[in-house]
Amino acid sequence: MSALARRTLGSGGVEVTELSFGAAGIGNLYSPITDEQAATAVDHAWNAGIRYFDTAPHYGLGLSERRIGEALSGRDRSSYTLSTKVGRVLEPLDETSGDDLADGGFAVPRTHRRIWDFSADGIRRSIESSLTRLRTDRVDVVFLHDPDHHAEEAFREGYPALEQLRSEGVVGAIGAGMNQAEMLTRFIRDTDVDAVLCAGRYTLLDHRALTELLPAASERGASIVIGGVFNSGLLADPKPGARFDYVEAPAQLLERARALRVLAERHGTTLRAAALAFPFGHPAVASVLVGIHAPEQVTDAARQFASRVPDDFWWEARAEGLLPASAPIPSSVAGGERP
Repeated sequence: MSALARRTLGSGGVEVTELSFGAAGIGNLYSPITDEQAATAVDHAWNAGIRYFDTAPHYGLGLSERRIGEALSGRDRSSYTLSTKVGRVLEPLDETSGDDLADGGFAVPRTHRRIWDFSADGIRRSIESSLTRLRTDRVDVVFLHDPDHHAEEAFREGYPALEQLRSEGVVGAIGAGMNQAEMLTRFIRDTDVDAVLCAGRYTLLDHRALTELLPAASERGASIVIGGVFNSGLLADPKPGARFDYVEAPAQLLERARALRVLAERHGTTLRAAALAFPFGHPAVASVLVGIHAPEQVTDAARQFASRVPDDFWWEARAEGLLPASAPIPSSVAGGERP
């Protein structure tokens, strides 16, 4: 397969492929997979041209980082980009007690507990532990992970600690990763982050990032990595009971997703292809992060990402009120306007 296009995060030198590998799934998110299955998923992603891999200590109490580290350990370190996250320090328990499904959503033994810690010391300790699990001497990108209820500490201590690590060359790019747009906008405006990871807030169904986050990123020269483009599954398969943001989708959103699917099929494309393509209408978007835990998911994501979504789909989605007129579309026509 041909190489995927790459974009640079912010004004720094860290490059990411436009399609990237979200590694929560290989941390046994919701259900277990084997080490071999995880390695096979990473191998398929590599063969599909993906060279940006995102993980976190939170994912499977470190299992995702260990599996990513193992799967990538034999490859040229300069040929791929690796991001992890800080804010949850893993503290070993004296005894293993059950599993992590109730607390964290991961089907792994509860060998550690997560301690919220955005202090400078916590940031450094978290990164040191991640480097060990990842079997590498550096990470390219570090995101402050979900500081929703820890804003004061994240801005007062966490961000300056990352800025210092960037100046020391320990990390290449810094930012924050969240399921909201508002605080990410503050990071863009009030700090010197290279990029932020925004999950679920800029999709075919949710355009909240368009209000302030994306314009702020363009103004400041920062980049956006978009996660959750399928909104927990609704935009992958809008069937009864499909989830939106981790809960069963409301009837109105299910109806909109189905209308988008009908429109996509009428234009010879798929809803999944449109969901992957939509964020790239905005110039601040650098990459779309897809959660992957199986080879067939890689194959489908790569195929859908490579397929062209006809311009008429975007224009008709606007005309039918399925997309706001303010949302820039990835049209082949300059300016995204219908001739």
